[in-house]
Amino acid sequence: MIPRPDDVPHSMAAYLWSTARLRLTTVFDLIDRAAPVAMRLSLTLVFIWFGVLKILGSSPVADLVSATLPWADPHVVVPVLGGLEAVLGMALLLGRAQRAVLLILSAHLSGTFLTFIMAPRLTMQHGNPLLLTADGEFVVKNLVLISAALLLTSRLTLAARARSTV
Repeated sequence: MIPRPDDVPHSMAAYLWSTARLRLTTVFDLIDRAAPVAMRLSLTLVFIWFGVLKILGSSPVADLVSATLPWADPHVVVPVLGGLEAVLGMALLLGRAQRAVLLILSAHLSGTFLTFIMAPRLTMQHGNPLLLTADGEFVVKNLVLISAALLLTSRLTLAARARSTV
């Protein structure tokens, strides 16, 4: 049967929609597999990189750390924190005890918010929490890193549960 002219646009639209859905499903499947790996490797890179900078004494946040922990010797605490960060990054890279590592990483990042209490002049303009300084933005962006770590922890937990029920 030859389609009538008024049927052709509907048929073409249905074909295009079906093709687009199939391709999008393929893309989403790829993202579903690749995103957790990319997220873990991104956290790995950030933690090793920033940790090594602290160990080498080249971190731009050394003064921020010192102001946050004024009772600690910055020549000790900054490299120690850097070492912890580098170890966490290496543990992520090696893939050992991932859920524990991600929870420790989240706790470590949560500690950075102490800066808003201990050194508010470095994080906020005129004491206004809505007017962040560059240091304040640096700390607040840790919410994204914490969320990434918690999301990875959640996916690992779901995977472990699925394996245990098989």
